[in-house]
Amino acid sequence: MSPTPQRAKTAHVRAEDVEERWLLYDASEHTLGRMAARIAVQLMGKDRPTWTPSQVTGAHVVVVNSPAVRLTGRKTEQMEYQRYTSYPGGRNVTSFKNVRTRRPNDIITLAVRRMLPKTRMGRTLLRRLKVYRESDHPHQAQKPVKVEAGS
Repeated sequence: MSPTPQRAKTAHVRAEDVEERWLLYDASEHTLGRMAARIAVQLMGKDRPTWTPSQVTGAHVVVVNSPAVRLTGRKTEQMEYQRYTSYPGGRNVTSFKNVRTRRPNDIITLAVRRMLPKTRMGRTLLRRLKVYRESDHPHQAQKPVKVEAGS
């Protein structure tokens, strides 16, 4: 008769056990899609061994210099943003250049939002993303750690 095998214990992290992390991205150093994918993973906390699906274990992310975000290829000329109203024929198409001049923060916010879960948890995680047009931000007291491009 062989002994029963040991089962692995799954650690479930509680909200009060989560350490707060603050990360800083300079959008002028990063490519939009790659940066948005990394931010989404860090907001969810999937880059940590303490990730728990039902808890907010991710970091707070601050992005500065949003108009200077880089795109590859001819995306600056070809990319479009679509918006729909609740009326028939209410489709609005805006070019990337127009969005970059008028609302540059929306470029990064939309890219990250579309990579997060489409649930209540995703909306909660998106509130932890702070995007600013200039290089200064009001989160200096939290001492965010700068994330380098390609690391």
